[in-house]
Amino acid sequence: MPVPAIIAEASVELHRNTSLLERVVDGISPDQWLSRPSDHSNHIAWIAGHMLWARQALAGRLGRTWEYPGLEVFARSAKICDGATYPAPEELVKAWRDASATLQTALEHVTAEALAAPAPPGPPSPDGKLSGFVGVLAWHETYHLGQLAYLRGWLGYPGIFG
Repeated sequence: MPVPAIIAEASVELHRNTSLLERVVDGISPDQWLSRPSDHSNHIAWIAGHMLWARQALAGRLGRTWEYPGLEVFARSAKICDGATYPAPEELVKAWRDASATLQTALEHVTAEALAAPAPPGPPSPDGKLSGFVGVLAWHETYHLGQLAYLRGWLGYPGIFG
């Protein structure tokens, strides 16, 4: 089933982000996933986990269930904890693949009627509907990919676009 036109651009962005996350973390050592430029910055593990948390929420809003235990430490406004145990990089990447497959299915099967429903509380929706929420979360994810790309360069790795 094709993605409804009202969320087509967001769907393309989310699909593109699926492969970009794997590219941006490729080759980064597990200990570097926890490196931060300052005490006021997030590390790769937290940002990747936060993106998973958001994908889980979006898939749920679109009528598909995907769950990964422990994502509450990555919730909106959650602070990074130096003593926390975060999932291993390979676990986060595997979870990303699983969440991405579920989200893609959700995007392909959501109805126009569902997208016209009022947006959930939380992030703003430009149209006040679930359709706007989808667009905001696609932008949100791309924003965080930019942060990951910055951290990749800060750690001394080459950029993902050459």
